[in-house]
Amino acid sequence: MEINKICAKIEAILFSVGESVECSRLADTLGITKNEVKNAAKELKKNYENDDRGIQLVEIEDSYQLVTKPEFYEDLVTIAKNPKKPVLTDAVMETLSVIAYRQPVTKSDIEKIRGVSSDHAVNRLIEYNMVKEVGRLNAPGRPILFGTTEEFLIRFGFSSVDDMPQIDPVKEEDFKAEAEVEITV
Repeated sequence: MEINKICAKIEAILFSVGESVECSRLADTLGITKNEVKNAAKELKKNYENDDRGIQLVEIEDSYQLVTKPEFYEDLVTIAKNPKKPVLTDAVMETLSVIAYRQPVTKSDIEKIRGVSSDHAVNRLIEYNMVKEVGRLNAPGRPILFGTTEEFLIRFGFSSVDDMPQIDPVKEEDFKAEAEVEITV
């Protein structure tokens, strides 16, 4: 199958599905190799990079998705009159940070780190599709393990969690020392 035909089929699938689709799933659906999918995705991505295009192809881990270019966000808000972008309060952002850097993590671990109940913040992050249940801990009560979602990666501009900024070990030790002082006071 010629590359233009593959590109058109991938484009149609991604547009119709409206969310990311794994490379292997695209290959199976189209009856081609993953390498052919990746080559077509590169071609599509190059085509969308023109300034006069409103969408772009993004790669998230081993999946592809068609998304609106960021510079058109305000126009979408105007037309929709109801922006879906969640407002992350300090408590929700702090909880998200704990989950992102410690995943998979239980709610009790989050609460130990934060020092306060995190029920509301975790529920809000699940509602915003930034966090999801990724399994259960093999311990008494089998507590839920939480991790970040593709939505988190997209919103923060990461291809994978490996792209997140690393915490400076010296600063991390300083933060731990400050927290221990606060606990004893």
